[in-house]
Amino acid sequence: MSRLEHPAEDPADSRTYLLNNRTADRYRSAVTESVARLSDRFATTERPFTGVSVDELAPTVAAVDLDAPLHDPAAALDELERVYLRDAIYFHHPRYLAHLNCPVVIPALVGEAVLSAVNSSLDTWDQSAGGTLIERRLVDWTAERIGLGPTADGIFTSGGSQSNLQAMLLARDETCRRELARPESAKFSTPLEQGAPPSEGARLTDLLPRLRILTSAASHFSIRKSATLLGMGAEAVIPVPVDDTRRMRTDALAAELERCRRDGLIPMAVVATAGTTDFGSIDPLPEIADLAARHGAWMHVDAAYGCGLLVSRRRDLLTGIERADSVTVDYHKSFFQPVSSSAVLVRDRATLRHVTYHADYLNPRRMVEKRIPNQVDKSLQTTRRFDALKLWLTLRIMGAQAIGELFDEVIDRAADAWKLLHDDPRFEVVVEPQLSTLVFRYLPGGPQDPELTDRINLHAREALFASGDAIVAGTKVDGRHYLKFTLLNPETTLDDIATVLDLIAEHAGRYLAEQPVVDRPAPALSAP
Repeated sequence: MSRLEHPAEDPADSRTYLLNNRTADRYRSAVTESVARLSDRFATTERPFTGVSVDELAPTVAAVDLDAPLHDPAAALDELERVYLRDAIYFHHPRYLAHLNCPVVIPALVGEAVLSAVNSSLDTWDQSAGGTLIERRLVDWTAERIGLGPTADGIFTSGGSQSNLQAMLLARDETCRRELARPESAKFSTPLEQGAPPSEGARLTDLLPRLRILTSAASHFSIRKSATLLGMGAEAVIPVPVDDTRRMRTDALAAELERCRRDGLIPMAVVATAGTTDFGSIDPLPEIADLAARHGAWMHVDAAYGCGLLVSRRRDLLTGIERADSVTVDYHKSFFQPVSSSAVLVRDRATLRHVTYHADYLNPRRMVEKRIPNQVDKSLQTTRRFDALKLWLTLRIMGAQAIGELFDEVIDRAADAWKLLHDDPRFEVVVEPQLSTLVFRYLPGGPQDPELTDRINLHAREALFASGDAIVAGTKVDGRHYLKFTLLNPETTLDDIATVLDLIAEHAGRYLAEQPVVDRPAPALSAP
């Protein structure tokens, strides 16, 4: 029996698993084997999912004894095939049409391999060196694409939710700083302190309950979550009604801003969405910017989805984003990057001071005097992966124009799919897309029973998922259940979409046929 099979008998053997100058060949062999297996898996995957259920797969995973190592990369990969790879959801398949998960470009995977092996931590210069400068250059590049101006800055984050949280934190603290500087703010003292000059802490306590965030009723739930995490409560978020294209109504926003002023509330931030999760709708950014400026509110644009327009021939859809105080971008959505890869950008780098804390062991103040760049000074996180490297290699190998072409292709496909759905009497489609999502539902023929229609669409989605032939998402519109296509794969053809629609109709029709005759309307006509 080899020493490798019993590393516990000789502690020196455990060192053979560390990546260093002595184990480079072992690293090369293990990674090459894993890449070869993955390449085969991608080349032979015929469906986005096997249809395995939780009850079927859970015992296989639970049976693995994590205290009995295999001591063999090949054996471990064989096991991984059974517990993960065989039944994984594969976003690269053209009939994966569910969530905002994109297929990834190969240059970014090269970056992923490099950053994982070198394992830089992007919090301080002495843990990353050139990594710090690469991330800063990419932040500057993105800010330039947005048009935020010469004082812009930002930081890479784990995703859109964290980017939105940081933006709301900056908006809150900037608003409080401004309000506390007003001479009249002294009148807002707590009852316990009446008759005495209020402390800043007391005045801040008075301010927080008055702060409000105004955002579209179709915006991302992370805005409400951010308000809760920031001590304001979800009730601090005012949902602004949307029009029939699911864009924020600026007349309603103007009315809500005026109401805040009348009620003694403080509009802390106005959040515009450039690509809602369900509908891909882009709020009217120039008009929102005007209203935010008029009322002295921080303007944040959540462009987690729509940021691909920055490199697209449709860049004009983002007109007005350059007036934002902060912007969220998710490269792991429309820049075809592996998760995670996101950033929050700000117009004025000085506002990032609200997340700056100094630790003697990490980033003491003297480093600022020596002009040593530490990214932890701008981040909610301390340890951070070098996710920026993936985007860097993508830009250096394939270029921004190529990324934009891929994003434009999926938008074009969504436009064609909308026509397909619009002309198909079996389906109802909600909104003609600006980006690449389509919300629709199957309609049984005859008199409509809303409850039955809901059940049919829920069943069709679940049955399609269980078959593994395709994956679509679901959502609610005005309280009713709908299906959703999210197109982020340029390899998805109109034929793929037509096939999936037929599969949905088949599952829906089968379910309908099983209903009691009294509940069964006439079937919808097939598309011509």
